[in-house]
Amino acid sequence: MSIASRLGRIIGLLALAAALAGCSAIKLGYNNLGEVAYWWLDGYVDFDDDQTARVREDLARLHQWHRTDELPQLGKLLQSMDQAAPGDIGAPQFCAFFGHLRERLDAIADRAEPALVTLATSLTSEQLLQVERKFQKSNAAFRKEWIRPPAAERTEKRFDQFLERSEMIYGKLDEPQRLALRGQLQQSAFDPVRTLAGRERRQRDMLQTLRKITAPSLPFGEARGWMHGLMDRLREPADAADRAYQNALIEEGCRSFAVLHNSTSSAQRAAAVRRLRAYQRDLRELAAQR
Repeated sequence: MSIASRLGRIIGLLALAAALAGCSAIKLGYNNLGEVAYWWLDGYVDFDDDQTARVREDLARLHQWHRTDELPQLGKLLQSMDQAAPGDIGAPQFCAFFGHLRERLDAIADRAEPALVTLATSLTSEQLLQVERKFQKSNAAFRKEWIRPPAAERTEKRFDQFLERSEMIYGKLDEPQRLALRGQLQQSAFDPVRTLAGRERRQRDMLQTLRKITAPSLPFGEARGWMHGLMDRLREPADAADRAYQNALIEEGCRSFAVLHNSTSSAQRAAAVRRLRAYQRDLRELAAQR
């Protein structure tokens, strides 16, 4: 995953967290997002003084744009979700919600692209080696967490994650609902070895592209073309098998959410509506801050 994509994910996920948690800690996290994103990126690149000043300024502008333009868009998404929550929701409708979220993440990446190209053209060979070493460390952690443990342990870990997110919205799930959720995950197409292989291919692509962008005297327009192509490949894998695997996981997630939602009681759905409306209020408060 590229720096651009990582940055987009940081902003998008923290913004979504603000929408889906509704607590002062998340609001504080969103308000300090520029600083969080800077330190995360610096951990990959190790910026020099000039890069530090420029990156901080670019992140501040991006964050303000996101607060003004994108938080209201997330609010509309939450509104459509709370309107649907009292009834049954099919997997296609859940996938439509996810598609709208992906559009918002894409908008962040598009907005950040010029600044990212400027940053990329300033990277040194040593900084690219730092990025490569960071990737290797991250991949080793992924192997330890998701490949070495037995399959049953991995499924239990995914179950705990899904359960926590679900109960954040609906409240406590009963035992039949938990059993159904566990059954869905036991049939999952998730393959950590395949996931890591795809991740490593994206990392190689990113490093190869950044080395092209850092070529001496490369025109900005050409550098932006390389970056834009990379971003497109990260959104939609070039390899047909990778695309099919990615789409299978998305569709599987939509089915799992649909099965869970359609098993909920009227009280659980009412709790979800109350939470979603509270989250919308949180987003409005965040968007009004300057």
